[in-house]
Amino acid sequence: MRIGFIGDIVGKPGRLMLKKHLKRLRQEHFLDFVIANYENASHGFGLTRKNADELLGYGIDMMTGGNHSFDKKEIVELFESHPLIRPMNYPETSPGKGMFQTFIHGHEVAVLNLMGHYTMPMVDNPFTMITSVVASLKAQGIRHVIIDMHAEASSEKNALLYMLGNDVSAIFGTHTHVGTDDLCIRNGCVYVTDVGLTGCRDGIIGMDKAVPIRRFLTALGGHHDIPESCKTILQMIVFELDDNGRCTGAEKIKIYDESPKIITKAWIE
Repeated sequence: MRIGFIGDIVGKPGRLMLKKHLKRLRQEHFLDFVIANYENASHGFGLTRKNADELLGYGIDMMTGGNHSFDKKEIVELFESHPLIRPMNYPETSPGKGMFQTFIHGHEVAVLNLMGHYTMPMVDNPFTMITSVVASLKAQGIRHVIIDMHAEASSEKNALLYMLGNDVSAIFGTHTHVGTDDLCIRNGCVYVTDVGLTGCRDGIIGMDKAVPIRRFLTALGGHHDIPESCKTILQMIVFELDDNGRCTGAEKIKIYDESPKIITKAWIE
């Protein structure tokens, strides 16, 4: 099976990049399934019903979340009606679920969403939780397991690779919006510390640069905004899993505005 994973979609510029390119990319790369992170999709903060329907219509099959999952109140209803999840280490009493399961070519696939600890909201321990969940999936014979680790600290993401790399198919970091150059396949698990944003590339992490620069100079805050017009980027990992849930190949696709796509192959350990 061939799957695409898109990191943080940031506002209207990110949504428009997917509108322009995703259906063509699905065809060109023979993708069976596409996952994306929705937490910044509606003007940088959360997800509205309108934008959820929009993104699913562009060719996304399901979406993961993060620390901004609950920024829009309507997300609670969307968890019941749309293929959306939020980090599983939110308290059990929180709306929504942290795992999505489906079948692709007859194989059961589990997509898991986690959130790190460093600089993040108070949530349960992601490492003890994911260890238990993966062990349970393994006992059920589910071998195609994909993790979105939404975290600030690269060390937290990197730790998952060494903890679970032999038992899961893919570990993708999200949240920082800055794509990292460490895409690799180790023992059949594809990993990257951060996929990188899809949205504005000439701001600061997808946002207008004026507010953060003012904060750095004066220590005064302000409302983060997303420019209506900006230079844009689309970033996606395309990977292939065999019948045993091991990754046999992966590559990163980047598209700058309307330029031809740039493809970088994963390093295989």
